[in-house]
Amino acid sequence: MEQPEEAADAPDAPRPADVPEAAPAPEVPEAPEVPVDGAPDAPAPDASRKRRPGRTAVLIAAAAVLGVVAGTCAGYLVQADREPTGLPPLSQPVLTRSGGEAPEPLSADRDRRVRTDGDLRELLLKKPRGTQEPEWPTGEDGWMDLAEYAGYYEESGSMFGQLAMDGFRRAAVVGWLDDDDYSVEIRLVQFRQEEGLVAAGNAENGRYWADDAEDTDSWAVPGTGDGRAYVHNSPDVQPGYEPLYAAEAHAWRGDISMEIWVYGPKPVPKKMIMDLAERQMERL
Repeated sequence: MEQPEEAADAPDAPRPADVPEAAPAPEVPEAPEVPVDGAPDAPAPDASRKRRPGRTAVLIAAAAVLGVVAGTCAGYLVQADREPTGLPPLSQPVLTRSGGEAPEPLSADRDRRVRTDGDLRELLLKKPRGTQEPEWPTGEDGWMDLAEYAGYYEESGSMFGQLAMDGFRRAAVVGWLDDDDYSVEIRLVQFRQEEGLVAAGNAENGRYWADDAEDTDSWAVPGTGDGRAYVHNSPDVQPGYEPLYAAEAHAWRGDISMEIWVYGPKPVPKKMIMDLAERQMERL
């Protein structure tokens, strides 16, 4: 049996496409060295990159200074070339008087300053007719000096110095004894009020002691603001003397403080002390 012819040479099998060579792996940077405390060191700044101050800023500052100096010099030169300005006249122009008659000055009865700067005794109440002279001294010719007035206080020495510092000016006094054996004394004390209302303080001092007394009634004196009248219902009893009842009033107006004292063998009527206080304040 004839053997078959050898098969024809089979074609070469296709070769796979050429595989490109693999790219080299990227290089991994080495990790920075870590210090002992675990934090990486910050990179040191490049000293060559520090910026030096430029010359432009220096030149601008110098130009500004020169400009100010030049402007000041120019101002002086301009002012020196000007004519001096004349000063205004010292005398002012005379104002023309308006038509009509000028008002008449206030009379002494209406001008309180004229009355209080005059004879202070004229402002005291007049002694009622039929009354007698009191048994105690009431100043000299109606006047009471600083030493005599301070002597009415228990601490007369310290009160003398206080009144002197307060600007004590003068005191006028009047007194009488009526048919019912009531003695009346009125004092007008005037101060030089340079720093405050000293007369008001003097009246307040009198009210303070009157308010502090026991078994006492008081009333406001009309037209005086804070002026008050007091009636002490309990008598002052001293060995060898009859019981003595008292009433008083304190007020002020301007630079004058008013004091009224009434004493008697019987309680002083409210009407009596109030009438004296109102009539005396009307004269101020």
